[in-house]
Amino acid sequence: MGGGNDMVQTQGYGSWPSPIDAALAAAHDGKPEYVGFVGDEPWWTEPRPTEAGRRALVRRRPDGTEESVLPAPWNVRSRVIEYGGRPWAGADRPEGPLLVFVNFADQRLYAYEPDAPGAVPRPLTPLSAVGDGLRWADPQLHLDRGELWCVLEEFTGDGPTEVRRVVAAVPLDGSAAEDRSAVRELTDDAHRFVTGPRLSPDGRRAAWIAWDHPRMPWDGTELLVAEVTADGTFGPARTVAGGPEESICQVEWAADGALLYSGDASGWWNLYRLDPQGTDGADFGAARPLCPRDEEFGGPIWKIGLSWFKPLGAGLIAVVHGVGATALGVLDPETGEVVDTAGPWTEWSASLAVHGTRVIGVAASPRTATEVVELDTATGRARVIGAAHRDPVDPAYYPEPQIRTFAGPDGRSVHAHIYPPHSPTHAAPDEELPPYVVWAHGGPTGHSPLVLDLEIAYFTSRGIGVAEVNYGGSTGYGREYRNRLREQWGVVDVEDCAAVALALAAEGTADRDRLAIRGGSAGGWTSAASLTSTDVYACGTVIYPILDLTAWGSGETHDFESQYLESLVGPLAEVPARYVERSPAEHADRLTVPFLLLQGLDDVICPPVQCERFLARVESEGRRVPHAYIAFEGEGHGFRRADTMVRALEAELSLYAQVFGLHPTGIPTLELTK
Repeated sequence: MGGGNDMVQTQGYGSWPSPIDAALAAAHDGKPEYVGFVGDEPWWTEPRPTEAGRRALVRRRPDGTEESVLPAPWNVRSRVIEYGGRPWAGADRPEGPLLVFVNFADQRLYAYEPDAPGAVPRPLTPLSAVGDGLRWADPQLHLDRGELWCVLEEFTGDGPTEVRRVVAAVPLDGSAAEDRSAVRELTDDAHRFVTGPRLSPDGRRAAWIAWDHPRMPWDGTELLVAEVTADGTFGPARTVAGGPEESICQVEWAADGALLYSGDASGWWNLYRLDPQGTDGADFGAARPLCPRDEEFGGPIWKIGLSWFKPLGAGLIAVVHGVGATALGVLDPETGEVVDTAGPWTEWSASLAVHGTRVIGVAASPRTATEVVELDTATGRARVIGAAHRDPVDPAYYPEPQIRTFAGPDGRSVHAHIYPPHSPTHAAPDEELPPYVVWAHGGPTGHSPLVLDLEIAYFTSRGIGVAEVNYGGSTGYGREYRNRLREQWGVVDVEDCAAVALALAAEGTADRDRLAIRGGSAGGWTSAASLTSTDVYACGTVIYPILDLTAWGSGETHDFESQYLESLVGPLAEVPARYVERSPAEHADRLTVPFLLLQGLDDVICPPVQCERFLARVESEGRRVPHAYIAFEGEGHGFRRADTMVRALEAELSLYAQVFGLHPTGIPTLELTK
């Protein structure tokens, strides 16, 4: 690292000064989402950590300037299935744009004409006093019908699972703002979960995706089609693809009336086409794969309204695809050829929009944070058009990641991204090995992308290595890899993280005595389970975790994941002992190393009561295990406020400093209970 450079100073790992402080990392947290066109203008949502964590809606004017469409405190964010979904839609009209959006605070749909003088948002949907009320996601504007179609989530009682979901039509004239009966339900509630409907080009059919407990959408979903009658109602729905062991994650109509969808019947999410048949085109032939490859052209439905592909003109399709990393390409379904976009980006989100020959998406790389990128398919030129990355510090302080594959138990492959300590100004003594923190991602049906993350740089630039592990069960590597976690949660994830940590130590990359683990949500579970079932780590950071499987699987979470453990752990009614055996809350006596617990008090997915019970058991054991618990008011599942993220990051670094014997400067000391 120094290589003869007299400017490089020698100092112990974890003690290097860095310009990347917690406030800088917090200010750059989050990413743009939910891109769309309103006329010729690209619009998208964008995080505002310093504005109480709200999500702003941003438009790009023809002159290239960006502006927030709505002032604070308007927060464009849906709570459907708690993780939310596409919260807005817009249309260009002669009199100016019309925007419909979900406001986070009350979850009502609003209409707004941003270019009309003196206009203010007007509600389109009513409030409900029942449970958590009425929620909406994935709106689709149909101006010719005077309404928008979307997913309606309606609570029928006070319990988290007392809820129903349907496809609904909301009038644009505001007549439903105080009248629930003015909302037309287009489907019945035969299915527990639905995505937003897509209307065929001729207006005669609608298509959407549905699934039911105990399946999660990456296990199996159904692609449904219904006729749209003259009075705007739906006829009987019929299943045209999918099933219990086939996950269909997105559906769109081609211009010629064919159905396009992404499904994993082959073991990978690939694109398929269903051609209309019969004199009226009401039936469909056999599914035809458009580009059969052992790579993903789709992903898990954690939010409603994600898009991995969009049809373009002339039959072409814009696609996000890859194994592990993702690229944006243009698929010619006649030849199966994909031409990828040139540029530095190595990770494209499931958010695409098209307009003419233009495609916009959300992309990042190991040297750039997430940006809004436009591809002109006519010229092949790609350029950043929004949320452009600007280096807040000298990029010499950014980590230099490595894509690695390790050998796990039984010789299975474990994918990981390794971020060694890196500084342009400091190096450690030759005889010293660096501390490393294993990062376990959430989900657990999720993925750690290889992109610039200033939270990672916060540690690596100080001399602490980070290992992001895409353990068995992660997405991006096909269904077989994803299914490794079936009934093995708390085993495979723990083993894979340990295998990477120990391999780094064995090869001399990491200090065996200075290994830690951290993660949030399902990653918090993996961290806690690792601390209570292995002796690999010297400490750990556990963030809004699941800690008690029996309680979490018996009503202590929201509806979407209320039966997730049936596949992750096994049927609770059949294997209750397994729930007890794997739960960190049941094994507080095994905990011997210091830990930090971080929790949002408004979290309904992993509620604070799980942390409180865990701590009570730790402290009742009578043993002195140093630890700290920080609970944040106003935070839910996933921290969004800058001040929260600053305190959390600094507390985490202080934990490692105390346990590993590091000496970072300017960091408040975390008070550990002993």
